[in-house]
Amino acid sequence: MSDRTYKIIEIVGSSATSIEEAISGAIADAAKTVHHIRWFEVVETRGHVEDGKVAHYQVTLKIGFTIEGT
Repeated sequence: MSDRTYKIIEIVGSSATSIEEAISGAIADAAKTVHHIRWFEVVETRGHVEDGKVAHYQVTLKIGFTIEGT
């Protein structure tokens, strides 16, 4: 592996289905405009409860991507 320089941004994904879908959806959406995504880290997980059941998941992610030319 060669030396690289990374930039980190924070994004939030949400899903009514699962934490995994919230993560996957957030990464897929970010990849539309952020190139060279290499990794992610789940920073925070939270949700919304209605009538005693989980109604919505929200996940905060840090995503790392390489800077063009590195």
